[in-house]
Amino acid sequence: MWQQRQHYFVDSGQTIPKLKSVGEHFGKVIGLEEEEEDSRKEEKMKLTEGVPATKPPQGPCPALSPHLPKAYCTFPTGGASKLTFSPSLTLEEVQKENPQVAEGRYHPTECSALQRVAILIPHRNRERHLLYLLEHLHPFLQRQQLEYGIYVIHQAGSTKFNRAKLLNVGYLEALKEENWDCFIFHDVDLVPENDFNIYMCDRQPKHLVVGRNSTGYRLRYQGYFGGVTALTRDQFSKVNGFSNNYWGWGGEDDDLRIRVEMQKMRVMRPSADVARYTMIFHNRDHGNEENRERMKLLRQVSRTWKTDGLNSCSYTLLSVEHNPLYINITVDFSMQPKIS
Repeated sequence: MWQQRQHYFVDSGQTIPKLKSVGEHFGKVIGLEEEEEDSRKEEKMKLTEGVPATKPPQGPCPALSPHLPKAYCTFPTGGASKLTFSPSLTLEEVQKENPQVAEGRYHPTECSALQRVAILIPHRNRERHLLYLLEHLHPFLQRQQLEYGIYVIHQAGSTKFNRAKLLNVGYLEALKEENWDCFIFHDVDLVPENDFNIYMCDRQPKHLVVGRNSTGYRLRYQGYFGGVTALTRDQFSKVNGFSNNYWGWGGEDDDLRIRVEMQKMRVMRPSADVARYTMIFHNRDHGNEENRERMKLLRQVSRTWKTDGLNSCSYTLLSVEHNPLYINITVDFSMQPKIS
């Protein structure tokens, strides 16, 4: 790893070995009843072994988690973290640091989370970026007392990378597992720096990246709506999701902003002191070259958004793997059959 002007570089050739998920098992309980009753209890325990416990009724979590730094009350940057990225970090180490995460999901034990949040991460050939993001994102979300699941949507095959379509796939597949309240569309190379950048949805679509180290912590450009965004299920379905037609780099986030504005919604942003990210730098991936058609596509949004989006997203689902720290969804866009 090389460090230069707070820019972090990673070797895209490094890979993370897949781990088998760790099941949750009940221990054997011996009662004080008669011997015959004990025998029946033992048999019942065998039948229920491996079944996760039902969460008891709990009160709602507070609007502001008590696990967040109290310094924020007097100094807005009190929740800021100095991020480090160890070149020797392993997936096993990250898993060990997050024992309460099972199959990519977590819920607070002390209260009922205010929102159920699905984190959707488009991915191809960025294993080291993903490892660093998982290392920081899991404890970040837990400190906010969120019930969450992390979905990594991996594009297989040799077709050009399509970030927007992968996020549509993630949304559709995540809803097959849980009735999520909020969706965070998250680039793999952006790591949040401040705990008070709350990963929950609001009354309007929310843009969480006001600044990053690569731009001097300023907004990239007026109207920028990329990197990390948060939309409720209703907001995302109202705009028919992302366009499926942005192959290669650029344009899809501006397309989404136009869709949001056409539905008379407005983009919300946290304070610039809070919405800060470290970008882990990398060279442009092969297969993710600049999309030279993006300006033409952007001019057509008003005519195409109703038929280009969630309702036209076709893909071949190759696998859904529940790894300890995330759900890995692998898709291929080569054949593109219609969704049944």
